[in-house]
Amino acid sequence: MIHVVRKTAGQWGIRVPARQGEEVRQALIREGALDASLRVLRDGGDLILPVLEERKGAERFEFEAHPGREPLPRHELVGGIAIMQEDDPAGAETLLASRPSLHTIVFAEGEVHGEYRTREFKILAGEPTTRTQVTEHGHTFTVDLAGAYFSARLSTERQRVLTQVQDGELVLDMFAGVGPFAITLAKPASLVVAADINPKAIGLMLENLETNRIRNVLPLLADARHLNRVLPWKFDRIVMNLPLSGTEFLPEAFRLCRPGGTIHFYSLVSAEGEHTGRIRELGGTVLTERMVRSYSPGQWHAVYDVRVGK
Repeated sequence: MIHVVRKTAGQWGIRVPARQGEEVRQALIREGALDASLRVLRDGGDLILPVLEERKGAERFEFEAHPGREPLPRHELVGGIAIMQEDDPAGAETLLASRPSLHTIVFAEGEVHGEYRTREFKILAGEPTTRTQVTEHGHTFTVDLAGAYFSARLSTERQRVLTQVQDGELVLDMFAGVGPFAITLAKPASLVVAADINPKAIGLMLENLETNRIRNVLPLLADARHLNRVLPWKFDRIVMNLPLSGTEFLPEAFRLCRPGGTIHFYSLVSAEGEHTGRIRELGGTVLTERMVRSYSPGQWHAVYDVRVGK
């Protein structure tokens, strides 16, 4: 049989050193961002990975298609669940059959909303559940997509923050969800306080602390607006992963962080430097501002690493 190899023009791709290729490829798979219908390119000591849409650092390349491999429906992987971008039951069945690791295919009916940060899902194929387990850099997280916020796309970001944590730091995760940031940062920290207003998130976090044998994370069912009234400490590092409305909690984070400490503030932005002025008003300095991922046309999920104090 003769396979005809077609080439694509102008497909988005990201360049990575070959030694990091598999790590980045797996991260893109978890996001549902890798275009598995195209072959990875090699250029000297670099690999160029095909992605489904524009993202920071992406450029246009020509890729060869995998012979006979049809592209799967666009989706994001979260453990054994695939979140499809379209309500397509037939495509869901194809996707389920293509990946033995999947047990459920869902479609998100709307965005994350409400103070509990929840989202509605429609089951398209597989087991009727939104609960699954996610393995990430040696940790296992039980998540319930409909019950509590969790983003597999922040896996690389959690590792980036981990590299900055010094031994013995006192850390606060103001919007901890099921605990992925808190558990990731627990090893070097002396104590991580992991707060969330959602009782379901705290219940899942307790499961995850037990599964991962973590003993220095303190789960706290609380409204972040009142943390300064109930916590006796000033923290060396604060994680603020509430991209839709985190700005209103910035004053509280500054009250809770010691002078010279660091805040990792995540927000959806439409322009570079969108929150720099507010951070300066509160007495902070932006150390870095970087795009974590694209969110929608003209909007992206950004993180500001902020030093508290002049």
